[in-house]
Amino acid sequence: MHWDSETDVLVAGSGGALCGAYTAAREGVRVTVVEAGDTFGGTTAYSGGGGMWFPANPVLRRAGTDDTIEHALEYFHAVVGDRTPHELRETYVRRGTDVVEYLESDDAFEFQMYPWPDYFGAAPHARLDGQRHIIPVPLPAETLGDLAERVRGPLDTDRLGTPPPDLLIGGRALIGRFLLALTRFPRARLHLDTTLVELIVDDGAVLGAVVEHNGSRRAIRARRGVLLGAGGFEHNQAMRDAHGVPGRSRDTMGPNTNQGAAHRAAESIGADLDLMDQAWWSPGLIHPDGRAAFALWFTGGIFVNQDGRRFVNESAPYDRLGREIIRSIGDGATSLPFWMIYDDRDGAVPPVKAPNVSMVEAREYAAAGLWHTADTLGELAEIIGVDPDGLADTVARYNSMVAAGADPEFGRGDEAYDRAFSGGESPLVPIDQPPFHAAAFGLSDLGTKGGLRTDTAAAVLTADGERIRGLYASGNTMAAVSGTTYPGGGNPIGASVLFSHLAVLDMLAQP
Repeated sequence: MHWDSETDVLVAGSGGALCGAYTAAREGVRVTVVEAGDTFGGTTAYSGGGGMWFPANPVLRRAGTDDTIEHALEYFHAVVGDRTPHELRETYVRRGTDVVEYLESDDAFEFQMYPWPDYFGAAPHARLDGQRHIIPVPLPAETLGDLAERVRGPLDTDRLGTPPPDLLIGGRALIGRFLLALTRFPRARLHLDTTLVELIVDDGAVLGAVVEHNGSRRAIRARRGVLLGAGGFEHNQAMRDAHGVPGRSRDTMGPNTNQGAAHRAAESIGADLDLMDQAWWSPGLIHPDGRAAFALWFTGGIFVNQDGRRFVNESAPYDRLGREIIRSIGDGATSLPFWMIYDDRDGAVPPVKAPNVSMVEAREYAAAGLWHTADTLGELAEIIGVDPDGLADTVARYNSMVAAGADPEFGRGDEAYDRAFSGGESPLVPIDQPPFHAAAFGLSDLGTKGGLRTDTAAAVLTADGERIRGLYASGNTMAAVSGTTYPGGGNPIGASVLFSHLAVLDMLAQP
């Protein structure tokens, strides 16, 4: 085999996988990162919070939490069930504190508690005060120098062309801190516009990979191992269709480079796949460009289907809400788009405080047939093509529930997350001030979560449960430790960071 270059650890992807690159560099070995896009950060950089769900970690202990790992484990096992291996779940919950300690020992990293309620408030030992969630402290762009321009996002920059802010927050701050730390290690090499397309195997072990840059290919020898953390396949519609992933690639929040190349490369050498029909779901406000974008923080309004009927708790955690949308579509009760119905108490703009992609001028939504206004509910129903009697009856019944202070139909307001955006008060807001409005919604996702099946050290497994020597996976290239659920904010990034770290530690422990 002719090798064009050589390294110790090869990392494909630059989101949470940068934790693996950082671990390799800090432990004194050569590391090469290849990123398919022209900026670093992957889906992680698009996260508004950049949070990590790591119970009882040092940041939370300093803040005075009384949470315990055992309570967090009981919650996580109850929510995820047996869909993923018990020991994998144990590793995620128990080892998060280790990776936080590891990162905090470097002054490039700084975290703070950001209270965010667990997403299954009725499960045993759910943390309703949000004390399992940390975020990176914002990072001034000037601290990164020219590298700041190489951090992906934010979404408004990539989709609307707005200038990036001078302060990196959320996922961009996390990526910026990894890049800042990596600049201190001369044996770390990072390459943009470079895609891993093939794994090179000899005698059952991965020796390296073929990467493609500007149409030319080269082979990289990886003496310790290859870590695949290149995101999901959410932008590959053919793969979505093949694996039965609901929704359209245009409505995902992942970067357009997430095409599943790493999945295909690993599958071709015998890697086992799991959860391939799954994604991190959410409702999506449809924008004038025709794309539905992840939206949350609803301060009013109800969702209705073509019959003018409610079909979901509108204040539920976004993944649970998205799954109910999918179920309702599958039952034939709901079609896309569905509609948010709201009154004029705050004007014509829908009561969505976190659209993730900022709203443009209202007239553009109206011109695109996405926002409508009418003096009566009957007129509004005719405009948006839903059953007028159904809509009138739904709003009347909903208003009576608002007056009673409870939603017996869908339980809106019953759990802590439902009240997270209303100061702990009921999220039930009447619809009784004309004119009435409707905004079109679709199904969005934060990326696919199906991928390569791994052990507790993130080593990739065959269908027989055997390790593929030299091959590891993390992030959305790895089959999610949370299975078909989303236990709490920061679970995807937290798992990506942790298993990238554990993967490299395992590489370095091998003979």
